[in-house]
Amino acid sequence: MARKKVIEIVLDTETTGLDYTRERMVEFAAVRLENGKIKDEFQTLINPEQHIRKSSIAIHGITQEMVEDAPKEDEIMPKILEFIGDYPIVAHNAIFDYSFINEASKRTTGKEISNERIDTQQMFKEIYPELEAHGLNALTEKFKVELKDHHRAMGDTMGLALAYPKLKKLYNQKYDWENKQLDNVEYLFERFLRIQQTVTTLQSEMQDLKSVFKLYFDQGGSPITSQEGDMLIYNSKQTFGYDFNTVKPILEEVGALEKAVKLNTGFIDRLVNGKSLDDEKKELIKNARIELTETRNIQIIKNNK
Repeated sequence: MARKKVIEIVLDTETTGLDYTRERMVEFAAVRLENGKIKDEFQTLINPEQHIRKSSIAIHGITQEMVEDAPKEDEIMPKILEFIGDYPIVAHNAIFDYSFINEASKRTTGKEISNERIDTQQMFKEIYPELEAHGLNALTEKFKVELKDHHRAMGDTMGLALAYPKLKKLYNQKYDWENKQLDNVEYLFERFLRIQQTVTTLQSEMQDLKSVFKLYFDQGGSPITSQEGDMLIYNSKQTFGYDFNTVKPILEEVGALEKAVKLNTGFIDRLVNGKSLDDEKKELIKNARIELTETRNIQIIKNNK
């Protein structure tokens, strides 16, 4: 019996900025996978007919001069949509690329795209949740794929296209196992709660042990070496609170403000969506967006008896 042909489109875009509602694509690349094998590819620069942000140029290196003679959006979108067809779209942080392509399709055809969206970043997180990073670099390194010309559309597309079949195999095996557990979901929830309680208890136990170790060192104890050679030592570190308005000019002067201050993005999102700011300030904040991500989580609501 002939094997069913599975066609998927792996793609990547480079853009003028991060907000898909106002920014445009400057580069598009895609490869057609048939049963995990690369069969065709398509790439193009795109003249966005608008300014490319310096922050974006710093990432992908595509300047206004490079796209000056490139096809414009209304010229190239029919070819992009033809290549994509109605096949599943595979991308790393897929919501970003999907959103830009969808907006371009609405502008040029009046229609939204309806392709299935496959997010390899989310798949990677589910397979290897313990890893510190889940970007495209981490993915290609994990599956021993060389990532050439990173942050250019075809370079990233090709790296993902080579790693994706390996990731998909593991993900499908995990998905198959999960499906087989659905009839047991009530039991598994009880089991999850037991494990959660065990983890909480173990964390408390570890904290108790650390308290004993701290007391040991406070009373003049020497470093302890385990049979395997691991060493237990004790050190103390003093930290200070600072008046932000006083140190801000100094941090700005030495170029260290960005490292010293971490934005509360959740609070900023609430500001943009709330009513306390006027439209002009909201627009300024929206223009400062540098990343778009999507997270999906389960939540346990405790029964507070």
